[in-house]
Amino acid sequence: MNPIKKRVVLHFPGFEPLDAAAHRARYERSARQSAAVWGFSTSVGELKNFGRAPYFDVIAMAADWETQSRIHIVDHNELVAALNGRPFFTRLMQGYLAAAKVAVSGGMVGYFRHAWRFGLFFIFPFLLMLLGLLLSLSIAFTPFLFGLPAWSHIGSIALAVAFFVYVFLPQAEKLHTLHLFSDWEMAVAMAGLNGIGAEQWLEASAISVRQALDEPDVDEFVISSHSMGSSVAAHVVGLLLEREPDLLQGKRVVFTTLGSAILQCALMRPASVLCSRVGLIARCKEIFWLDVHCLTDAIHFYKAKVAAICGHPDAEQATILLIRFKQMLSAKHYAKIKRDFLRVHRQYVLGPDVKAFFDFTLMTAGPLPASDFAEFSVKKMPELTFNSGEEAQALSIGR
Repeated sequence: MNPIKKRVVLHFPGFEPLDAAAHRARYERSARQSAAVWGFSTSVGELKNFGRAPYFDVIAMAADWETQSRIHIVDHNELVAALNGRPFFTRLMQGYLAAAKVAVSGGMVGYFRHAWRFGLFFIFPFLLMLLGLLLSLSIAFTPFLFGLPAWSHIGSIALAVAFFVYVFLPQAEKLHTLHLFSDWEMAVAMAGLNGIGAEQWLEASAISVRQALDEPDVDEFVISSHSMGSSVAAHVVGLLLEREPDLLQGKRVVFTTLGSAILQCALMRPASVLCSRVGLIARCKEIFWLDVHCLTDAIHFYKAKVAAICGHPDAEQATILLIRFKQMLSAKHYAKIKRDFLRVHRQYVLGPDVKAFFDFTLMTAGPLPASDFAEFSVKKMPELTFNSGEEAQALSIGR
């Protein structure tokens, strides 16, 4: 097989407070790790404007191949920053309101039905914050419980506030609790296409993605997405297919969802448009859908058939690739991160310590077609050595 020479990647990151420049910097760090592990060289260019999908170019090469990849970052940091930039009590109240909407719309039941660990991930930040509030209230009402005079409440209330602000909140923020509150607001908005300017943002992103798909002489297009970014990607790609059913005709397209959280939004009853767009992607003949799952990642729907759950059991289902992060990292490195569920969840897009059959840099910048990764395993690792035309002919004559 000939190596990929030119590729366009449209990457939809997860719900993180990182802009395109920060994602580019992270990609460069991960690319250096991957290049060192696999024995090739890589060069990552500067970020360039391209509407809602700024890009940087990556050149990866070894003795017998060279691949040029243009990586577009379709980040939603603008929405993340708007949600995280509000006053504390606004974020608190809006987060609990979002949780109530998820529960009432059937999302929570769906989470526990299809991925119970994701259900626990859903309730975790809200229970943790409720615990902090209850502890603070118990401190405030301590004088009442012991029959102390009314004036003593002044000190207990001050102590309760101090405990919540200076003890509880710093510890809770180590677990990104309020950030997760905003994540659920985003999920509700992506499900119902209302609030936080979600629909307008998707429309603007679709324009830039449509332009990127016009890049000429491309061997393959990779639409990659991580976590919440998979719902965003499904909306954008589905929106384009609604308007132009033949948009991808003649193109090789791989839709890769990493730790996908499409069902985070799609399991809510208002998500009919999202579910419809998932169906368009699943039925598009030009798209090969690769869904990458990891058992030790609690923040996704392990082994779930997304298209079928979204109401399309008759459509082509995504090929599920099961990976293990401990096979990508050194024992010391994995031991350091394995109890941090958010850090584990990010590993899909981070660099490896050792050769593994899944590698984000290799898939988006290396010489192998992204669809090939569906066939790799511990027993069948990626092979980066290619025969030239003359060598292949000589081998054929020799046989």
